[in-house]
Amino acid sequence: MPRLARPLSAVLAATLLAAVAAPALAHPPAGRIAHHAEWAGGDAAVRPQDDLFRHANGGWLDHTPIPADKRAYGTFLMLRERSDAEVRALLDEAVRSPGRDADARLIGAFYGAMLDVATIERQGLKPLAGELAAIDGVKDLAGVATLLGRLNFLNVTTPVASWVQPDDKDPRVNAVYWGQSGLGLPDREDYLDQAEASEKRRMAYKAYLKAILALGGAADAGAEAADVFAFETELAKIAWKRSERRDPVKTYNPTPRTRLAQALPGFDWERFAIAAGMPKHLGAVVQELSYVQAFPALAARTPIATWRAYMRARLLDAYAAALPAGFRVAHHEFHGAALKGLAAPQKRWQTAVQDTNDMVGEAIGKRFVAKHFPPAAKTRMKTLVHHLIGAYRERLARLDWMTPATRRQAAAKLDKMTVKIGYPDRWRGTAGLVVRPDDAAGNALRAARFHNGRDMAEAGKRVDRSRWWMHPQVVNAYYNPLGNEIVFPAAILRPPFFDLAADDAYNYGAIGAVIGHEISHGFDDQGRQYDAEGRLRDWWSAADAKAFEARADKLVAQYAAYEPLPGLKVDGKLTLGENIADLAGVAMALRAYHRSLGGRPAPVIDGQTGDQRFFLGYARNWRSKSRPEWLRTRLISDSHSPEQYRTNGVVTNLDAFHGAFRLQPGDELYKAPAERVRIW
Repeated sequence: MPRLARPLSAVLAATLLAAVAAPALAHPPAGRIAHHAEWAGGDAAVRPQDDLFRHANGGWLDHTPIPADKRAYGTFLMLRERSDAEVRALLDEAVRSPGRDADARLIGAFYGAMLDVATIERQGLKPLAGELAAIDGVKDLAGVATLLGRLNFLNVTTPVASWVQPDDKDPRVNAVYWGQSGLGLPDREDYLDQAEASEKRRMAYKAYLKAILALGGAADAGAEAADVFAFETELAKIAWKRSERRDPVKTYNPTPRTRLAQALPGFDWERFAIAAGMPKHLGAVVQELSYVQAFPALAARTPIATWRAYMRARLLDAYAAALPAGFRVAHHEFHGAALKGLAAPQKRWQTAVQDTNDMVGEAIGKRFVAKHFPPAAKTRMKTLVHHLIGAYRERLARLDWMTPATRRQAAAKLDKMTVKIGYPDRWRGTAGLVVRPDDAAGNALRAARFHNGRDMAEAGKRVDRSRWWMHPQVVNAYYNPLGNEIVFPAAILRPPFFDLAADDAYNYGAIGAVIGHEISHGFDDQGRQYDAEGRLRDWWSAADAKAFEARADKLVAQYAAYEPLPGLKVDGKLTLGENIADLAGVAMALRAYHRSLGGRPAPVIDGQTGDQRFFLGYARNWRSKSRPEWLRTRLISDSHSPEQYRTNGVVTNLDAFHGAFRLQPGDELYKAPAERVRIW
């Protein structure tokens, strides 16, 4: 099923509070934490001085298998399972008793249609008949331009993606963005890398292309699959590396509508823009400029028959979850087994829940927060955020490598950071969206048109700052540099990340580090290039930038030395922003915990100091294990480091960790003070 999420300039994240007076934190009875379930699963045989990740999680890692239908398993996945189960209950109720509630009818019909595999089987490709006929009718490159825009509007992956977001240079106004896309494998390196593992993935992808094209009626599916793969390989050759795409300055190239043909000659961009729903007067901010400039020549030399096969494959791949069993089986064999190592397909109800969440999730979110997000959680979160903001402010005031003028602007950005907790204050609604109980693929098509149509109608208009880019039932968080805001959906504000009954040290190590992580995105290698108002603007002096980059380069080198799979290391540049956020987030969360004590000594519980419980709470965040196939995919395409390095790679740089566990030279995680990376 096509996803509605469109790329923003940088990673998104959440929280409010700065000038708000915080209520006093309640301290649970000493001893409550001794019986806390979240402490189970460690390995006492492994010293925290040598491997904090295994010390906190080793027992669980050794005795917990990854479920057959999961690519990985751990803290996030288990909490997502809980959220999915709760959403399922809400959807089942909506199917049984929709009543007069428009939202209940909407989500019940969408979910019910996804579960009705008998009707899906009977309908075959009929719901996509109009799109398939349009593809078959393409005769020339002008027709290709129209179809690519039309498929964009349906959230189908095409060589140039089109979406709406706040303008990087004027985030008060929405702009249309264009960027590279179009690949069926996760990353350009999958096409170009000559390693045996990459070749194995390519073979699986070619088999998948052949399977879905055959199911779609191709006379010679093998030949068409070969042509599609060859075309995508050419796309990969002109595509930017993911690490290169992290530069918000290089990826900001506004091009007026009247200059599109002149700036990007050789392709009918006007046809593309109209079909993609762009307002007539608006141009586009082009992200990977050299890629979009090179695309017309590739498009022109590609045979029309190959274009038809490519667009058909991309459409069938995007909507496979709502198509007959043959498509779903082929989709699992490639996306599930080959790329993620899954031994079994995901349960149908989970697929239905996830797709309903993605396409009509706001209507679910209203019900979710009413049932599963108590007001006390929001109040306690505000307290945590208050202390995190205060910790950052105190640290900024004493930062020795930043010049006073830049430090003042950094403090101003921190003071203006908006915090959103739990759920939106205003819901956008879905009035006008038609959903039918017997039309799974048709519902997805109409939902894509509805959401993209609304977004395109807002292009050129004032940005709605109240908008959320995640639904409340999503287990995640984000920082949005264009809004200078941190956002924490309700679903992540629960154990093991946040527990109203737990010791404060645990909560600050767990959810506090998440809050600190998201705040720090405003000052990482990408976020620091946006000012307090969310504008892409260089507000750092040359000396500050040089000092920051010198420290960041040390972190790049540290993580680039980690080798999770034989011959495949962490990409230190691609993961830099997240690694900075992890390091800063933990350091500031610990400072915030100390701040919350109000001068009182931290209690010692079961022989553990407050700082020791804090670090164990942090390590517990990253309890997770991945299948080798999925880990390979992540190392190529994910901006986050594997979990063991998000734990050990961080704490080895912290003086407080060395002090809490009395590390000495010779301990595995010991790092000499002069070698520790210190940024925030």
